[in-house]
Amino acid sequence: MDDNLHSPPRRLIELRIEHADLDSLIDRTVIEHPADELTVRRLKKRRLVLRDMIARLEAELDPPEPA
Repeated sequence: MDDNLHSPPRRLIELRIEHADLDSLIDRTVIEHPADELTVRRLKKRRLVLRDMIARLEAELDPPEPA
């Protein structure tokens, strides 16, 4: 059971959820605190890092087929 909690597919789901949460947070921050550009930039940078992590994990789980 512990193996399932730390499996790559589980981690991928967690990263996607975190990415979606950041999307919502960025949208709310832009609306509620439009002058807080530094926070928005930091959130967007974190979202970009998550997107890269998701892409790498997806590539590991589903490698491209050789031509």
